[in-house]
Amino acid sequence: MNLILLGAPGAGKGTQAEVIEREIGIPQISTGNILKAAVKNATPIGLKAKSFMDSGALVPDDVVIGILKERIAEPDCKNGFILDGFPRTIPQAEALEAMGVTIDKVISIEVADEKIEARLSGRRACTQCGATYHTVFNPPKTEGVCDKCGGPLVIRDDDKPETVKERLRVYKEKTAPLIDFYKGKGKLSVVIGQEEVADTSKLVLETVRA
Repeated sequence: MNLILLGAPGAGKGTQAEVIEREIGIPQISTGNILKAAVKNATPIGLKAKSFMDSGALVPDDVVIGILKERIAEPDCKNGFILDGFPRTIPQAEALEAMGVTIDKVISIEVADEKIEARLSGRRACTQCGATYHTVFNPPKTEGVCDKCGGPLVIRDDDKPETVKERLRVYKEKTAPLIDFYKGKGKLSVVIGQEEVADTSKLVLETVRA
């Protein structure tokens, strides 16, 4: 089964993709990670992407989709995959179709803006090992100190309230139209994000298996 997870920043897409990967046995594909890997492995399309990244430009859709096609041709994707963070726009979704990538189901995880703002503003990241915490849902044993390595915990720039508002605005403008796009194709399922992560996971897995 080939899945796409949609949802605003902080809706829990990455977390739920990990749950699906573990329970269903299909890999989570993050376009950010595969871009980095293609550049590192110096594949022809990776070198093409690097030329854009080095100049600070956005990597064009056809290059991103080319790298995606390379990744989903690998053996671990033969039973399916989960796309997390792609497509972000309708032109990307159309380009995905044009390149013959079939999507079976699209799950939109919906969470109210104020809940997302509370979630993200409570996130803390370790400056040394990168471990993440949350002041309410997953606090460190000692405030401001990483449990794993003892490094200091900080609010990442993209979790600051003014940045979160901007990220939500961009999501609504660019990515939210994909909800109607996939609804029109009969592929969309909506999951309402719950207070407890495990409750959201239960709903997501029921939707995947339905």
